[in-house]
Amino acid sequence: MKLWLRLVWAHVSWRFRPRINHWDVSVRNFQIWPTDIDIFKHMNNGVYLTLMDVARFDMFKRSNGWQLMKKAHIHPVVVAENITFRKSLTLGQKFTIESKVIGWSDIAFFIEQRFVVKGEIYARAIVKLRFLKSPKGTPTPEEMFEVLGEWRAPVPTLPKWVVDWDNAAGLPKGREAAPSEWA
Repeated sequence: MKLWLRLVWAHVSWRFRPRINHWDVSVRNFQIWPTDIDIFKHMNNGVYLTLMDVARFDMFKRSNGWQLMKKAHIHPVVVAENITFRKSLTLGQKFTIESKVIGWSDIAFFIEQRFVVKGEIYARAIVKLRFLKSPKGTPTPEEMFEVLGEWRAPVPTLPKWVVDWDNAAGLPKGREAAPSEWA
């Protein structure tokens, strides 16, 4: 239920917030609700991922990307996520999530999302996003720019560690046996 309330609020409130370009940093304010807390009295690690979804939705809405993707029958899907926690967020605490496209490969976009309290980063995540087109298809980043509009900022270079993480985190296609260090 908490996700639905926050999604409805994001869907309504984006109109009253400043418009952004798809290369800008998007900032969304949040506060820790009682339903976000786990048995250790801090925000549950799964809630971080949920709030990242809401922040990306807000980013897409405010940059007009969501509306353009909907018109083109395209929607984003998360392929992989990597999150590092530095400090805990606790009940009632206010924070922002900063979201920014930090680059892309030949098949996916990478978005950095930071949980920030009074200028201090409490957690940081990298999200790998692909897009799906109905009824079938996976547009490339170049095809996405045809939908979203031209990228009018310096083209970012993915940090080496993100490229290395992406290469290491990939799963085999289909039903091939997955490599495992446990074997």
